[in-house]
Amino acid sequence: MKRSSRALVVVFALCTVATPLRAQSVADPSGHWEGAVQLPGSPVGIEVDLASNGAEPLAGTVTIPSQGMNGFPLSGVAAEGSSIRFQLRGVVGERLFKGVVSADGASISGEFTQAGYTLPFSLIRMGDARIAEQPKSAPIGTELEGTWNGAVDANGVSEQFVLTMSNHTDGTAVGSVLSVGQGLDIPISRITQSASSLTLDFRSVGGAYTGTLNHEGTEVVGIYTQGSVALPVTFRRAATAD
Repeated sequence: MKRSSRALVVVFALCTVATPLRAQSVADPSGHWEGAVQLPGSPVGIEVDLASNGAEPLAGTVTIPSQGMNGFPLSGVAAEGSSIRFQLRGVVGERLFKGVVSADGASISGEFTQAGYTLPFSLIRMGDARIAEQPKSAPIGTELEGTWNGAVDANGVSEQFVLTMSNHTDGTAVGSVLSVGQGLDIPISRITQSASSLTLDFRSVGGAYTGTLNHEGTEVVGIYTQGSVALPVTFRRAATAD
């Protein structure tokens, strides 16, 4: 994919052989970790934050400065003995980290998997976890709730996206955009609606989308910006089964 077609997508173009989780001595993986994935000739720096989160055993985020990714949520975080696994939120099994916490709890080393490729990674504990509290969004109108399909076309490259927005029972709105081709599920950090105007902030990838819902409630037409890139994106309400 060419550089200008990165809208709504952060391509962490690293490239798993599965290493089974092994029951070893217990090591607490909570904390802020810094290190790199060893891409041949060009290590990619990463930061990982892991912390206990109420009902869930562990929650986490990853920061990849070279990719413009900051505090991107992790999923499938699991620890067993000294073994740890987690992945960037998206298609199960993609962008997957599997590693082992050292006996002194100071480091993690293992393998990163993507698209059938495996690369080593290593992390050093640098203190307590630094997971920022997520902002809450006011509820949105029912005309915006649901699933919307969109696409970005740039330099002959087309990327398909699925936007999902809904209201929670606690009175807040939540949403995400799935990059179909990349299998990456990008969270919306804040949803703002003012009449027919819609603004979506993607804090974890440094992007934003501003659009307008048409009178029929079938399309949101707008612009996505990320750094110096600005691309038109139209989301169309997905058809529902009868």
